[in-house]
Amino acid sequence: MKRLKIASLLVLCWSLLLTACNTATPENYFDRAVLNTNLFNDFASEQFTRMLVAYTVKYEGVKQQDVSATKMVEMKVLSIDKALQDVKALKETAETKDMLQTSIALHEYVLPVYKNEYKDLAKLCDSGASKEEIAAKGQEIDAKYGKQFEELQEKLTALGKVYANAHNIKVTWGH
Repeated sequence: MKRLKIASLLVLCWSLLLTACNTATPENYFDRAVLNTNLFNDFASEQFTRMLVAYTVKYEGVKQQDVSATKMVEMKVLSIDKALQDVKALKETAETKDMLQTSIALHEYVLPVYKNEYKDLAKLCDSGASKEEIAAKGQEIDAKYGKQFEELQEKLTALGKVYANAHNIKVTWGH
């Protein structure tokens, strides 16, 4: 009987420990759902197109980097996918529901664009396409996806501000 009580106590302690490890803090929710969207804050912008082009610039007498524009986009896809899985792993509560759902929607909105259109743009950059062709493809992406991205980003930022204020999370909102 004594062994059963000890075993039960050990199981209870183990369960509490696992529960404690799986309970995300308000800072974890904020970091994963809102802050991690900084991974793609240059989405649908001329800035991202210029960065892809920069990966293809060759300088005489300088050893070339091993990272192509295509590899850079692939790394970004992996990072965004990981961030999306981290958000989906958070337990939804009444307080976090809108913030998490908006964050998931934003991640799921940009991810296929990086996998397809931005990958195509990166291939243009890597293949030495003309500046005009690259700029046109970048502008096409911006025009097609920029407005919806901005709307989702603004909604998530507004929800994040409310959540951060409610939990005294100190954030500097840049502009």
